[in-house]
Amino acid sequence: MKTFLKARWENIVMVNYTVDESILRPYLPYGVEIDTYQNQAFVSLVGFRFVQSTIFGLPIPYLGNFDEVNLRFYVKRTDGTELKRGVVFINELVPFKVVAFLANKLYKEHYSYAKMKSSIQVENNIKNINYSWQPKQIEYSIHASFSDSKDEIIQDSLEEFIYEHYYGFTKVNEQETWEYRVNHPRWQTNKLLNHKINCDFGEMYGQDFSFLNHQAPFSIYNAIGSEVTIDWNVNKLIK
Repeated sequence: MKTFLKARWENIVMVNYTVDESILRPYLPYGVEIDTYQNQAFVSLVGFRFVQSTIFGLPIPYLGNFDEVNLRFYVKRTDGTELKRGVVFINELVPFKVVAFLANKLYKEHYSYAKMKSSIQVENNIKNINYSWQPKQIEYSIHASFSDSKDEIIQDSLEEFIYEHYYGFTKVNEQETWEYRVNHPRWQTNKLLNHKINCDFGEMYGQDFSFLNHQAPFSIYNAIGSEVTIDWNVNKLIK
């Protein structure tokens, strides 16, 4: 299988909220269904670092290291005997317009541009992570502190559910879905100590998600990350 993208994903912070499935259905691509954990659907506000990115094995000059912030939810598809668990992106923000253009063009994703910055600082075994983004005039941010000790993901936990989805599903239109594979090892994580989330979800992602402005996160996780590859082959599901 030919590799399209290779990079390191580092310090993947997942801010997770419970959501009624009816809110997600208009965004649901053809051929997949909403995946749940203990009968509850989730959306995640995600911040992480792309590092040492290459396309088809070639380094990306000046654009290889950058932040991404996205909002996603969880889906699944049965393909013969295989259960494919994946994600659908409501929106993905990056700080380079050319990266957004390529991702939208090649994978039909929902990328857009914003000014972004991040910091990861470790002191006294505490890791402070900050991701901020400014799509218009107002700056939003994810700030969270974690223990710097490494933990294994517990089997059958919500944390495992959130991180162990290895497919992306893109809604091209009502009749067509693109499916692609994301490859990485099982990640180690850090325990949350405290957090502060500053985001107007209605302004960022549409009024369907404005209720999140008044809802506390159900959980927040940080995965240390690893090398990640995305397969070039796209499986097209057509009604």
